Amino acid sequence: MSTADSTAAPAPAAVAGADSILTGALVHTLDPAAPGPSRVQAVAVKDGTIVAVGDPAQVAADWRGAATTVHDLQGATLTPGLTDGHLHPVMGASSFTGLDLSACRNIADLRSALAGAVRDTTRGEWITGYGLDHNAFEGAAVSNALIDDVLDGIPALLLLYDAHSALAGSAALRAAGIDGPRSFASRSEIVCDPSGTPTGHLLEDGAIGLVRRVMPVADLGERRARVLELLQSMAAVGLTGGHVMDCEGDSLELIAGIEDLPLRLRIAPWAMPGDIDAQVEHLLALRGTGGPRWSVDAVKFFVDGTVEGGTAWLERADCHGQGTDSFWHDPADYTRAVRRLDAGGMQTATHAIGDAGVRHALDTLAGAARTVRHRIEHIETLPYEQIRRFAELDVAASMQPTHTAYTRADHSDQWSLRLGPERAGRAWCCRDLRDTGATLVLGSDWPIAHFDPRQVLATAQLRRLPGTDSEPVLPAQGLTALMALEGMTSHAAHATGQGHIAGRIARGHRADLTAFAVDPLTAPPDELADAPIRLTMVDGAVTHRS
Repeated sequence: MSTADSTAAPAPAAVAGADSILTGALVHTLDPAAPGPSRVQAVAVKDGTIVAVGDPAQVAADWRGAATTVHDLQGATLTPGLTDGHLHPVMGASSFTGLDLSACRNIADLRSALAGAVRDTTRGEWITGYGLDHNAFEGAAVSNALIDDVLDGIPALLLLYDAHSALAGSAALRAAGIDGPRSFASRSEIVCDPSGTPTGHLLEDGAIGLVRRVMPVADLGERRARVLELLQSMAAVGLTGGHVMDCEGDSLELIAGIEDLPLRLRIAPWAMPGDIDAQVEHLLALRGTGGPRWSVDAVKFFVDGTVEGGTAWLERADCHGQGTDSFWHDPADYTRAVRRLDAGGMQTATHAIGDAGVRHALDTLAGAARTVRHRIEHIETLPYEQIRRFAELDVAASMQPTHTAYTRADHSDQWSLRLGPERAGRAWCCRDLRDTGATLVLGSDWPIAHFDPRQVLATAQLRRLPGTDSEPVLPAQGLTALMALEGMTSHAAHATGQGHIAGRIARGHRADLTAFAVDPLTAPPDELADAPIRLTMVDGAVTHRS
């Protein structure tokens, strides 16, 4: 899709010229109102807004002034700025620290990684790790009995890749005062053996938070620097925005303290089981809070957990007899909270992975006034009759194509084994959602998967990670190149009610732009995944240039 927007007579502001003109590129506007295709176009930007799109000579004649900066993209392809539809930059920068355990394929790998960390750790310090795959336990129960001898008394907290479960060493449990089961407002759990002794396996935020509370925390300035560095890395691979699905503690203070944010951030604080009425009032009061390039516009809910952790809410139990409960002890409390926020004009985004969880979230929205467009996140397994409801109810589906890397086409992975072949055969049904007319937002869920949007775009088409020879997972669910690009541009904007100002290259829209060295609509996905990004622009300001 390559279209040009006719450039009308220059506005009075054109006398002073545009701030910048981008030329020498193939432009995919993704603007359905634009007439006929054009291989070469120019885009003029003033005060953070696109003011003209069209023939390079005409745009230059109308908008080039003495102070205009001209960016010659030298044959690159320009698209609307890429938005990651689901990520956790503050939480990830704070919690996903220490050892990267994503390469551990078995228990021996894990023990070896921890042994190396022990050699480098001073007594009194903690060992932290992240990205540990459930498959690395080779079917064994997740237990600190597998690692305590290697840790040699050093406290350790290791996050599994889903971030909904963790493995804590015995010393870490002692430091947190955890010596048996506890009750939580949410469906969290301290997993214990038959004698009531904790195994170190912690499920969901309530249980993991008990250990986090006693761990050392970097000061605000250090964490702010980490987040800024992370966002700059995201801009370097073409991201111009992100839908941030967490906002805990001093997160807003941290974000507000970053000048010239490299990404536009749309923040959704959590609403958790507990005193939900007080939370709803607080969250409604936060609506519209923001600063340059950031705002609080939505609320994040969890209706379940994860398949591998046994906490996804399923219509029938998994192979371990687990997964038949909601994250909320009384799911009606979730429904009531969502509908109150909807009545207040606040968007909700619900984490729902299991089929029963997605159904309940859709049922909740079906009974709401739907004053704004709502979202459901993840949607890992779902029968077709529920898929059709997204378009019928105008509920946006938010999915992460690179999560398919945690499954295998032959169903030998822990996710598939827990669900069984029928439900594993309905894994991440992106294409079915698009074909039924649903709005489909794509993202990474960083730090659960890498934030590089080129990987997201490629995997959405391939149904395997680019650059690998893995067998695709349900290849019929692959998206077209255009569908994938829309998922990080026009559909991402539509899902937030901002399609009139974002997600396309058109006059009056935000000057959030991404320039690829290759054409993302025609390049082979494996090539797209590591093709250079020539330029990234947010609000008309260059945030990355190769």
